[in-house]
Amino acid sequence: MARHPGILRAVPPGCRAALDVGCGDGLLASKLARRSRQVVGVDASSTMVARASATYAEPTFLEGDFLTLDLPAGGFDFICSVTAVHHMDFEAALLRMRELLRPGGVLVVVGLAREDSAADRARRVAAAPLVRTVKALRRAVEPEGMPMAAPTMSHREVRETAARLLPGVRYRWHVLRRYSLT
Repeated sequence: MARHPGILRAVPPGCRAALDVGCGDGLLASKLARRSRQVVGVDASSTMVARASATYAEPTFLEGDFLTLDLPAGGFDFICSVTAVHHMDFEAALLRMRELLRPGGVLVVVGLAREDSAADRARRVAAAPLVRTVKALRRAVEPEGMPMAAPTMSHREVRETAARLLPGVRYRWHVLRRYSLT
């Protein structure tokens, strides 16, 4: 939820179709529905899709493997994914998102990376007091039933792979092992 405002600011004006990959409980997809004529949320978890469908009427929610689901090539002006790509084959997921994005569309991925350097660990330690305070103030909790997986790729591996597959991609490091690709 902390990243939602930045993601929503990236939605292009006049967005006709948006895709939320790994939509979870549907909160972000429901917010996207206010900025796009059509929104599709995809999640592999039947529990999450059932919860999203029961909570929000507006977006369309699909259960299935994003990598193989029947979605239109070049069919989306905006695609986002929040802490879901580390549950998939990273390279295949980025290529699939690129395939589904219309020319000139916007892709935003917020993901988790493994810390593999002293600099990564130092950033985590330095940010820890702020992170604890923000989580306490926001009363942050994970949605019940949300699948969890540890990231296998380092920040460096994510950055290098994204640069190879998505020319012009912008990589940003965030606290809590997170990064964003735009």
